[in-house]
Parts: sequence; structure tokens; C-alpha cells
Amino acid sequence: MLTSSERAKLKSIAQNLSPIFQIGKNGVGDNQVNDILDALSAHELIKISVLRGAETPTKLILDEVCERTGAEPVQAIGNKIVIYKRSNKEGIEHVLD
Repeated sequence: MLTSSERAKLKSIAQNLSPIFQIGKNGVGDNQVNDILDALSAHELIKISVLRGAETPTKLILDEVCERTGAEPVQAIGNKIVIYKRSNKEGIEHVLD
């Protein structure tokens, strides 16, 4: 679980990130979960765009993505979500260090 200061730091970093995934009306698929896990392993902090046609509210999509990937929710604002998962990959510079 992230502390409020860690979450604030991650939010400030995420302001400069571009979304690297889009979630549409079909929700979060298994292939997307695998791709998100790969991205989290490489980057730790990612931003995802929820398309306007999505039938599920952004906050519920954030909860589902975090549950299926084991990531920590950072924020859901508008149609964007930000998630964080510390990588165990060697040689990566950790976001919160």
C-alpha cells in the first residue's frame, strides 16, 4: 500500500506521462493484462486512457486493472488512470527510490 507522500510523488511524475494503453467498450481483456504487466515490469508507473465508449466507469476499470495485475492504484482522473507496481527486474531505476 502506498503512503500519501509516495502517491503524491507518483502523481507528479505521471503528469508528464502519455497513456500507453487504451481500454474501450469491451473492458480489460487477458491480452491487455499481460501487456500491462510487461509495461509495469519495464516502467513501474504507467498511464492508461479509458475511451469514452467504455461502458464501465473509470474508477471501476482502475480497480479491475489493479486487481488483475497486482498493481497499486495511483489515481483515476477524467478518463485517465495511473497505476504503479514495483519491478523486480534487475538494472531498472525504481521510481520511488
